[in-house]
Amino acid sequence: MSHEAAGVPTTRNDEDRQDDVPQDSDDVQQNEAEPGAPEPAGPDDAGPRPEARLARAVQAAEQALIEFEIAVETFRVEVENFSRLHHQKLGPMYARLDELDALIAEARASKSGDPEDERKAREARAAVMPMPGVDELFHDWMDTDGLSPEAAAMLTEQPVRPPKRVRPSEEARRLYRELARKAHPDLAQDEVERQRRDEFIARVNAAYGRGDVELLKELVAEWEAGPVRPPAPLSESEELYARLEWLSRRKELLTVLAKELEDGAIGSMLRMAPDDPDQLLEDIAEQLLGEVSRREAELAEMTR
Repeated sequence: MSHEAAGVPTTRNDEDRQDDVPQDSDDVQQNEAEPGAPEPAGPDDAGPRPEARLARAVQAAEQALIEFEIAVETFRVEVENFSRLHHQKLGPMYARLDELDALIAEARASKSGDPEDERKAREARAAVMPMPGVDELFHDWMDTDGLSPEAAAMLTEQPVRPPKRVRPSEEARRLYRELARKAHPDLAQDEVERQRRDEFIARVNAAYGRGDVELLKELVAEWEAGPVRPPAPLSESEELYARLEWLSRRKELLTVLAKELEDGAIGSMLRMAPDDPDQLLEDIAEQLLGEVSRREAELAEMTR
């Protein structure tokens, strides 16, 4: 086999030797049999296959996508928890402010008798108890799988487990990242394995959303005790290119989701206090209490 057939580039010394090779076939055989002569290059001496480099690129893209999904899911949980805790902690204060606004408007209209003041009073009163829409009626009761965990717990007379704080503890975050990296569906090589991972990660996400460290530890043990599948052999170049395209599309969808979360009202509030969102809730509550006190004083002055 020639050097060219083995895929090894011809060197300057190879070209020089070609000029000196005797034309007699016996001489050629004698030279090939000389002790210490270099062996002809074989297929194993060639450079790495293009498919091998492509496979490494796919693996790198998979890991990058998983890390990105972890970051997006972490922020999504914080946005959802902040929204729920915002409603639980601050909702009564907002309701009290609406009631005080209505009482102040009604007191002003009663004193002035002005039709415009009366119209504003009616609008203020209507804002206190608005007719709920469909989205509001089912808020936090329905999710993509049907009833939310909180709704199902209430209907079965089980204790509801709302999030304790906006940001789960560091231990919960560490366990979540560990599970997400090990059991992520994007690492599946067939549909059966993907479905198993999808179902498992859904349980992981629910536990992380509640900051349930003990359940996350149980899920770690469950995954480690499960079947360990050997890594699939390298695919051919066409399949690897298709895999890279899928990963790219997935990254684009996640980028859109991350943008929507960041640009939303709650996401914008979270960006105001990225290091301590729970303290942000306390600060807002303090401001609302001040507003309530001012309105109560104003109402007392008007009705004196």
